[in-house]
Amino acid sequence: MANRQGRIKSVIAKDIAEICQRELKNPHIGMVSVNEVDVMDDYSKAKVYVSFIGAKYPRQNFLELQKTTGYVRSSLAKMLDLYQVPEIVFIYDETYEKAESLDAALKREQASIDKAKGK
Repeated sequence: MANRQGRIKSVIAKDIAEICQRELKNPHIGMVSVNEVDVMDDYSKAKVYVSFIGAKYPRQNFLELQKTTGYVRSSLAKMLDLYQVPEIVFIYDETYEKAESLDAALKREQASIDKAKGK
């Protein structure tokens, strides 16, 4: 059973990424990266964690993506072989931004250490 759920998660992630890249015509969404999908045990709801590649205003891109939830679900229904297509809930994934800010902080700290050592 767990293996089936894992396969469904990966298929949903792949299909939603494809829908966002090929079918959505809204230029305000930009490049969407589907990072993870969590599906409830009864397959009634899918939480789709997304981030935006190279976006200046990712929060605005996310709001535009949320407007397309119905279209994405109907396109997903045509691609999936499930009796009931799960309700899609997009969740903005801040992992990339957090990692980027942590990396910048580490670089600043390393620069201050190097400066203190006289390098």
